[in-house]
Amino acid sequence: MSTMKVYLDDLRPTPDGWERVYWPDEAIELLKTGNVDVISLDHDLGDDERGTGNDVVLWIEEAVITQQFIPPEIRVHSANSTARAKMEAGIQTIIRFSNKSKTY
Repeated sequence: MSTMKVYLDDLRPTPDGWERVYWPDEAIELLKTGNVDVISLDHDLGDDERGTGNDVVLWIEEAVITQQFIPPEIRVHSANSTARAKMEAGIQTIIRFSNKSKTY
């Protein structure tokens, strides 16, 4: 099974070796494949009605709790400090429920 690194962002350049997505639903579809071993999230994506990086965190959290989803390593690269703190709190919940030491 091949694995991938997913980069959710609307503006920053995509790091080499990462799969670029622009919207939360695209990131979630890739997560559902089970082939994502690292995901890096921006919060502000230019259209809050289409979602934010926090929507991905919330999806992972729910999937871990209700479906025993095994989360990838989760990184946050958002410059929005308030949103970053909220996303990191969600990630801590994911860690508690998944007991995966590689998730940040």
